[in-house]
Amino acid sequence: MSDVIAAVSTGNQVSAIGIIRLSGDGCIDVAGKVFTLNNGASLGTVPQRKLMLGQLHDKDGRVIDQCMVVCSRAPHSYTGEDTVEFHCHGSPAVLASGLGALYAAGARPATRGEFTKRAFLNGQLDLTQAEAVIDLIEAETADAAANAAGQVGGVLQKKLAPVYDDLTNLCSHFHAVLDYPDEDIEDFGLAAYEGTLKRNAKVLYALAQSYGQGRILRQGVAAAIVGRPNVGKSSLLNALAGYDRVIVTDIPGTTRDTVEETVMLGATRLRLIDTAGIRETTDTVEAIGVERSKKAVEDADLVLFVCDGSSALTSEDEAIIDLCLEHEHAIALMNKSDLGQQVSPSELPFMAVIPVCAKTGEGLDRLADMVDAMFEGETPCDGSILTNARQYDAIRRAYEALLRALQGLKLGQTPDAVLTDVEEAMEAMGEVTGATVREDITARIFERFCVGK
Repeated sequence: MSDVIAAVSTGNQVSAIGIIRLSGDGCIDVAGKVFTLNNGASLGTVPQRKLMLGQLHDKDGRVIDQCMVVCSRAPHSYTGEDTVEFHCHGSPAVLASGLGALYAAGARPATRGEFTKRAFLNGQLDLTQAEAVIDLIEAETADAAANAAGQVGGVLQKKLAPVYDDLTNLCSHFHAVLDYPDEDIEDFGLAAYEGTLKRNAKVLYALAQSYGQGRILRQGVAAAIVGRPNVGKSSLLNALAGYDRVIVTDIPGTTRDTVEETVMLGATRLRLIDTAGIRETTDTVEAIGVERSKKAVEDADLVLFVCDGSSALTSEDEAIIDLCLEHEHAIALMNKSDLGQQVSPSELPFMAVIPVCAKTGEGLDRLADMVDAMFEGETPCDGSILTNARQYDAIRRAYEALLRALQGLKLGQTPDAVLTDVEEAMEAMGEVTGATVREDITARIFERFCVGK
């Protein structure tokens, strides 16, 4: 038996529709204490998953809304329990009053992620699907949404299930022969399973490799804008952001620390980092900013080198170019193209050199195309991409455990020694699906959710 929980699942903003959600044994009876159907029937008699019109009352019995109600009975619901949803007009006052009436009628406030946690605990979702719910809610690009939707649909679980089944069969065969020597069971030969281990190690390796694309899909591309002072770095950030995010002046050294802004450039989500102009300086504060700029370059997925194309390159430009060329992904932007170009693209040893004007927006479309092409992933965004750091760590450990098992097999280790590594791989995979995840990890996962989800 589970107690009845209730929450507003659509937030506290004014909207056309607001939803109050309940779940738990007896939630239909609780809902019936604050809601009357217009046809006079009891709420307990409404058909499964059919919207019905009625009146929602506050705790004093006053009608506060004409709204719709829908009931889903266990186990055919999101949580696997009886659930009720009120689809109200989206007034925060109405939703708060309705929620207060439900608390007075016997429900309690839901905690963060409790509806999805109940779905997981009741076997409606595995952990990959449950974690994908919040990824879908937080998705900021169509690709991120598509990948999360795929995982909610079970794509990741379907990739892992055959691997887990193969390893389970291997271990169970060994233990069956060991525990029941008198039974007519096919002899266990570890070498016969080498192909199985190799095949499944490849699956885990490919999944782990997708995390690089997945991290960018989820977090966006960290793009550091670098250059010497007064070449237009802050103006470029403002142009990409679409508003004056950073103070721009003609005084060199205005930006003394890194400034971040997230923007959509083409189909790519960029986490732009406007850095302090990199130069030698005796100003203590500016020097700290320069060091942070260099660190931002090291940590970035993409470096945008900005120079003043209307004047010749300086020794400071050359030093920054050397720093940028150490990075895998770097694009040179010759800013101030409206003033005429004094820098030839051949002077900039980058794979991509684009004349731009932060003032007019010239060249930014070409930059968007270049960035899209640079970070277009090879794996389709259908749920096959790992976007979760916790899941990546577990898959990596599972893969490494299978590598140790294969190495042990080649060295002639005993089956029980090799299977210790196989079982370790299974345990790590179980942390992804929820089969072996610890309670404290489960609690931490659902703390990411908002109330009502």
